[in-house]
Order: sequence, then structure tokens, then C-alpha cells
Amino acid sequence: MICRHCSTPLEHLFLDLGAAPPSNAYLTNNDLRRPELTFPLRLYWCHCCGLAQTEDYAEADQLFSHDYAYFSSVSSSWLEHAARYAAMITDRLALSAKNLVMEIASNDGYLLKNFVAADIPCLGIEPTASTATAAEQLGIPVRREFFGVSLARQLVEEGQQADLIIGNNVYAHVPDINDFTAGLAIALKPGGTITLEFPHLLRLIEQNQFDTVYHEHFSYLSLTAVLRIFTGAGLKVIDVEQLPTHGGSLRVYGMHQSDARSSSGAVEDLLNQERQGGLLNSTTYTSFQQRADRIKDDLTVFLIEQKRNGKIVAGYGAAAKGNTLLNYAGIRPDLLSFVCDAAPSKQGKYLPGSRIPILPPAALKERKPDFVLILPWNIAAEVVQQHSSISEWGGQFVTAVPQLVLLDNK
Repeated sequence: MICRHCSTPLEHLFLDLGAAPPSNAYLTNNDLRRPELTFPLRLYWCHCCGLAQTEDYAEADQLFSHDYAYFSSVSSSWLEHAARYAAMITDRLALSAKNLVMEIASNDGYLLKNFVAADIPCLGIEPTASTATAAEQLGIPVRREFFGVSLARQLVEEGQQADLIIGNNVYAHVPDINDFTAGLAIALKPGGTITLEFPHLLRLIEQNQFDTVYHEHFSYLSLTAVLRIFTGAGLKVIDVEQLPTHGGSLRVYGMHQSDARSSSGAVEDLLNQERQGGLLNSTTYTSFQQRADRIKDDLTVFLIEQKRNGKIVAGYGAAAKGNTLLNYAGIRPDLLSFVCDAAPSKQGKYLPGSRIPILPPAALKERKPDFVLILPWNIAAEVVQQHSSISEWGGQFVTAVPQLVLLDNK
């Protein structure tokens, strides 16, 4: 395999999680009678440009289907994050009715609805029909296509160049990152701004977040790699913020290289942090496997011990990261009885691979599990707050990443 960005042969295996189905390919009752399609799930690191990336197997249309089940609006903390961003960027760029805001992977309108409320023209780019329909019901215009150079040129021909292009948790999801970035440059007006948010590779390594690896995430991004990719597309990064979302993310501010705005000191500061954190050292990547294996082993031992003690363990959050963890650990319904999730689009289905049933949150009170494993650990505080009532029957929350921890139910 060669690097998706610079075409260098990839020599450094970062992580091997065996084979797994696409993490958002939830199963119906009918699907349980059929075999599942699985793909090898391996990561490599490019020593030339610094891009960490999955091995090529699945196509984007196999991963982001018409009935895609991830709806951003399910998380209240994510909605609050989106509203804060919309207010901040509107003020920072002095956005008004004269501007156009474009969001790529606009999902169910969780973010653009804030611009609609402020009478700022916007356009969503969203290829999955299930989420695009939800956004349109909020009055958000949506193009149901994958974004890249071809669509960007069409938009320009239609007079739809953007003053602000937003990409929240999409940059890691694109199989052709060069085409996507070149499309950003085309769709952006002169003097316009791009903001991209994505999980930070440094945090993945520091906090053992191997469960954030799944087929829908083609790239695992550092600022070092993003700068090189942007440069190749005629763009530059002038500012960066470190965010707590998704276990530690970056928000980069990009624009055309010809833009007169100068870079902030935050860019060089973060590049230094990445160097000091070992992101330019191959041993950082080649030694990561044993850390992932420790988490897998600790969780498996815990679940087996609870089963032998006659305890019931349930999960909370039918999240992609949970599917990675459960499938790598070989966890099935005999060890994890069921998983609750607040998204109606997932309820009544089964987790891919593990085939654990997904139930509404009310099942916690009905079945009273002794332990509840929070799979989307990045919103653990939100889950604990919303379901603290499990303490009424002596239940306790657990997280497995970055290490196995029994949580205080307060």
C-alpha cells in the first residue's frame, strides 16, 4: 500500500485489529440470518508526510449508505458545542445575510440550523439520505453528494462559493484526502475561511484511544500532516485550537495561500507539542499495539469475572468506537447482554459483528444491570448525569478506555 497523500510506500504498521464489519452497519432481524461482510482493520503510518491511515479495502458508498444510522443531534453536549461554535464564528468573521456558509457532512442539520436561525444563508453537503432528510425538514438546503473537486466545480458554476466552509468530523472520513482538500480550495471564496474539526492523533496515542479506529475513519490526523496536505492544495493553516470533543480534537482555520492573514503562534506551538509527543518517531507507532491489547484483555477478563459471579453487564451507546472495541475483544451477548442507545434509528437493531441487541434507554430500569459499560467514553459525564438512577439498584458505570475504570454515579 502507498500513502493516500504522498504515495510513499507504507512500511510502519501502527495497529492491527483483525477483521471487522463497517462500524455503523447495524443489523436488522433479517440480517441475522445472513453472513456479514468484514474487512481487515489495520493502520499504517507514513514516515514521509506523517499521515496515519487505514489499509484500503472498503469503498465510501459501502460505509455511508442511504440508511446511515448516526444522527449528530442525539448528543446534547454535541448540540451545545455546535451552538457555541456558530456564535463564535459568526462574530469572528462578522457573518451576515450577505455571506454563504457551507458545511460538508452536514448530517441532520445539528449545526447549520444555528445559521438558519440567524438568517445567514447556508448549504449542507450530505450524501446519506436518512440524515439529509432530517436536515431538510429544518429548512436547510442540502446537496446529497460526496464532496470533492467535481462537486466543488459544479458549485462554483452555480455561483455557490462559500465565505465559510465547515467540516466537523469529516476530514478523517474521506478516502481521497487530496481530492477533498483540493475541493475545499475550489469551493472557497477569495478571502474566505475553512474550519475543520477532527480527532487529534496525539491524543489517540497518549490516551490509548484505539477504539476510535474504524473503517469510516480513513485518516488519523496530526497538525503536521494537515499542514502538508493543505500546502499541496494551495491552502494554509493560520490558527488552531485544541478542543475536548471526541477525546481531544483540533479545530484548524484555513484559507488560500494568497490570503494576507498571518499565522498565529498557536500553530508553531502545537507542532512543537507533536514533536515532543513522538509523532515524528516510528517507534511511537510500532509500539502502540501492545497498549491496545492490554485494554482488550482487561475488559474481557472483567466481563468474564462478572459472568462467573452471576452479574449482568449491559452497554450504553451503540457507538462506532464501541463496535471496534467489542469486535476486537470478541465480546458477544453472553458477556454483554444488551446495549442501550437514545437514537431511534438504532433501537431494535443489533451491533455489527457482535450482534448484541440495541434497546432504548428505558431498558436500564426494566432490566437493572449490575454494571453499565459506557462505550462512547467521550460523553461519559453526560451519560452518567442522565442515568444516575442506576445507583437505586446498586448499578455502576464502567469505562474501558484509556483503562478499565468503575465510575462514580454522580
